[in-house]
Amino acid sequence: MTATVSFTLNGQPVTVTSPPDRMLVWVLRDELGLTGTKVGCEAGLCGACTVLVDFEAVPSCSTQVGEVAGKAVTTIEGLAKGGELDPVQKAFRDHHAFQCGYCTSGMILAAWAFLKKKPRATRAEIVEAMEGNLCRCGAHVRILDAVESAGKAMGGVR
Repeated sequence: MTATVSFTLNGQPVTVTSPPDRMLVWVLRDELGLTGTKVGCEAGLCGACTVLVDFEAVPSCSTQVGEVAGKAVTTIEGLAKGGELDPVQKAFRDHHAFQCGYCTSGMILAAWAFLKKKPRATRAEIVEAMEGNLCRCGAHVRILDAVESAGKAMGGVR
């Protein structure tokens, strides 16, 4: 059974016809062509598929497209504005906070959602907030440095 689901995607209204229980990650990648959202564990445990739904970080591999009806979804493709990278994206670039890059979009979106709530986070709070996003390459220290730096850029200077 299919349904028509409308939501805002990266600031633009979209409507998809899909089974409402289809996972959002597959709608984003296969139907809407936004491949920045990665598929990792498909169980909501690794964070590679993290997107923002109404500005909260959620695993798109365990979020049904029907759950985002009427909501705002932001993917990594929609974070930059007017050709200008978001402060979190800039910090990841500046700190080389990626290696293979597979986890990076999920890391950036998880960090963005956390820093919007707590830009003056301590290093320990950042570690705890990023626990749900895994990196196999070992870029953890650079990731933490980037999140800390982005918090300062977003007004959380301590």
